[in-house]
Amino acid sequence: MKSYRDLIVWQKSVNMVTLIYELLKAFPDDEKFGLTSQIKRSSVSVSSYIAGGYGRNYTKDYARFLQIARGSLFEMQTQLQITVNLRFIDENDLKDSLDLSVEVEKMLNTLVKKF
Repeated sequence: MKSYRDLIVWQKSVNMVTLIYELLKAFPDDEKFGLTSQIKRSSVSVSSYIAGGYGRNYTKDYARFLQIARGSLFEMQTQLQITVNLRFIDENDLKDSLDLSVEVEKMLNTLVKKF
């Protein structure tokens, strides 16, 4: 692998961010600096930590960054569930994003176990 961009988990996490941003466009304006902002940050953090960890010279550092990416993913999943509970979006509208996030979660779990 030449770059973190070759990692399928990174590619899928970037696609997930795109889906999340599209989903958030329907949120109320008064949530722009609240939950919407939190979800954006946590979703972007997943791919950012995967890339950042890849750039480290030590496998222990990389494993730690992957664990942090997984933590950000769990934060995002939790925040998305809260938006359903608050009725900002319907659970069906969330399905594609959550399905992709679970796929990314499984891939991160597999990578973390390799270290």
